[in-house]
Amino acid sequence: MDRRKGPSKVRHPPHIKRLSLQLQSLIRGRMWLKVLMGMALGTAFGIVLGPAAGLFDPRIATTLGEWLSLPGYIFLGLLQMIVVPLVLASIILGIAANRDVEMVKKLGVLAGLYFVATTAVAIAIGIAVALLINPGRHIQGEEVILLAAAPQGSQEISDLPELFEIPRIIGGLFPTNPLEAMASGQMLQVVLFSVIVGIAVLTLSPRSSAPFMDLLGSLQEICMTVVRWSMHLAPLAVFGLMAKFTAQLGLETLLGMGVYVMAVLFGLLLLLVLYLIIILAYLRRDPLQFLADAKDALLIAFSTSSSAATMPVSIRVAEEKLGIRPAVGQFIIPLGATINMNGTALYQGVATVFLAQVFGVNLTMGQLLLVMIIAVGASIGTPATPGVGIVILATILASVGVPAEGVALIIGVDRILDMSRTSVNVAGDLVASAVMDKLARGRLETLLDIEGVGGADPAPAESQTTSQ
Repeated sequence: MDRRKGPSKVRHPPHIKRLSLQLQSLIRGRMWLKVLMGMALGTAFGIVLGPAAGLFDPRIATTLGEWLSLPGYIFLGLLQMIVVPLVLASIILGIAANRDVEMVKKLGVLAGLYFVATTAVAIAIGIAVALLINPGRHIQGEEVILLAAAPQGSQEISDLPELFEIPRIIGGLFPTNPLEAMASGQMLQVVLFSVIVGIAVLTLSPRSSAPFMDLLGSLQEICMTVVRWSMHLAPLAVFGLMAKFTAQLGLETLLGMGVYVMAVLFGLLLLLVLYLIIILAYLRRDPLQFLADAKDALLIAFSTSSSAATMPVSIRVAEEKLGIRPAVGQFIIPLGATINMNGTALYQGVATVFLAQVFGVNLTMGQLLLVMIIAVGASIGTPATPGVGIVILATILASVGVPAEGVALIIGVDRILDMSRTSVNVAGDLVASAVMDKLARGRLETLLDIEGVGGADPAPAESQTTSQ
């Protein structure tokens, strides 16, 4: 009668470890170092290609820059291509791994409150850092107008909804056509659909759900195979994109952008410190040991700029090195990869204030509060793919009257910032999993006792020793 006594392999899917080991080969091959080298060489070549050196005709330089960017376009396209099926499969598998509806409800509510709270704190840190450093004072708005506006910044932005429209909007979040939501990249609708399907799977017996779970496991492995293929292009992709945008910006503007880049990185560092404080004060763990244990996931995140692509490694790190129970890690991490975008939210706060300063737009406290609200809302359901923060930024800029041309300037240095904020996003997912594991500990121990798995959690020191 008790359908929770299903095969343990559902709770500990073997394909997660296989995918993690495949991605770890990228770490052993020092992919992150190759990406950094590509970034440095691309910046240097872009300076030579740009107007400051005067070695190339501007038209020839533009053509060369576009062709150099071809590996980057393919790299980004491959990652964006697989994010929807990867998130869909991962969330459903993560929910079904719990094999208990009450556990999912408890984790879901706690995680939702935690994600919203930490995202609000993250964007507040970003706004505060930007107001303190004033990075926009080093760039003239006229320089930005001369840049070609990026396609992401030219899309039409809808007005904010009226109060009476909100119930209809909330009802519209549930996809009437899931395939259309997937095709159009409506990630919040994809997440809701995945959660509903995952809960429905819990009502089935293991025998009935096994074929569907096997299909999703195969889909997840296929997506990660594409990720592994795309990673061979990563150094060339970063080189080409950095060369193109450095040549487009010019040396003087690029140097001025250095203050903005440092402001974002400083804000991300403060957010990471906040995570470490949570690790120390609430979880009673060594923050430095946490960073050492999370190293593999952070390096993959830095190399791919995609929280979704990092999920298998994040899940393995959470279970094997951080001692987080599979029922929590396999649910929270796929969910967090889509709706826990704290690093991205912080970046949007800094970028909005920066561009407002560039164009001489004085933001009031009310407008800054509006920026916080929009960024928190927009970060929920954001695709976990490279460069998606630019799309959200366009919406925020339109809401506070900052010219959309500024997006072109942001894109020029977005590669290093995208990799950095993705690493912080992944660190936030791991911290969230650890926090949820502690909050839900009593319920999990009861569930594991029923299943006969054993409710005792290995001591952190033992877990770390085993994993190493």
